[in-house]
Amino acid sequence: MNLNKLTPEEEKIIIDKGTEAPFSGQYDNFFENGAYVCRRCSSPLYDSKDKFDAHCGWPSFDDEIKGAVKKTLDADGQRTEITCAHCGAHLGHLFLGEKLTQKNARYCVNSVSLKFIPKDKQEMAVFGGGCFWCVEAVFVMIRGVLSVEPGYAGGLKDKPTYEEVASGKTGHAEAVSINFASEIVSYDDLLGVFFYTHDPTSLNRQGHDIGTQYRSIILYTSEKQKQAAERYIKNLEKARVYEKKIITEVKALEKFYPAEDYHKNYFIKNQAAPYCQLVIAPKLAGAREKFESLLK
Repeated sequence: MNLNKLTPEEEKIIIDKGTEAPFSGQYDNFFENGAYVCRRCSSPLYDSKDKFDAHCGWPSFDDEIKGAVKKTLDADGQRTEITCAHCGAHLGHLFLGEKLTQKNARYCVNSVSLKFIPKDKQEMAVFGGGCFWCVEAVFVMIRGVLSVEPGYAGGLKDKPTYEEVASGKTGHAEAVSINFASEIVSYDDLLGVFFYTHDPTSLNRQGHDIGTQYRSIILYTSEKQKQAAERYIKNLEKARVYEKKIITEVKALEKFYPAEDYHKNYFIKNQAAPYCQLVIAPKLAGAREKFESLLK
């Protein structure tokens, strides 16, 4: 696990479970559009849309990014401590039943435990490299990735279903939309993970997954991303990393269609399934070893 270096003041809150003085924190009276990540490990914790003014002296949220926060009853049995589910950093406490918002919850968080990523410092990358269950599972591990959503892109059919894409008649590829903090992880870093974790020389196929929906594709969202992808491919070919020619399609993203809910976090929810054990788990193990410095 890669952890950010903390100052002594940050350690008092994050490691020793202290509390900053009320109304003193950087994010108390702060309502910019963006995301909040863990100061210690950079894992995403809260979205700005869930922040509200509780007039309590600390940043308050009425929801978390799903699965990002662990809740533990304090030893006195009176309060519920909240910690980063990934690294265990102390965040603050959760209070229920105050009726301050419709969700009736207040995640009372120390500013010191958070780092804010403004919306204009976030980018979207869209990749297709075979089954989107695999691609999603790889990228959720990467430090600076705020969210990963499986879906469909690159084709013509409006609002396609999984069954329609699987037929190979929509032109869409199974893909993932990656929202990332560019100040933490670069687009080139993501390209490195993408190319390492699938075969970009295989036409319409990844392993036993066969069809145009499993093709290797980069759907860029800016001219800068286009140039970066083309340069990356050119450098791979120059270095002769692969014996065969890279056939990854590079095209502009026109529309990304989110997949059905049951596809989201598929590996996390189905780790005992044969496909997860035989295909996804080995891919993740290889990625962890290769990209240790990029992991959360």
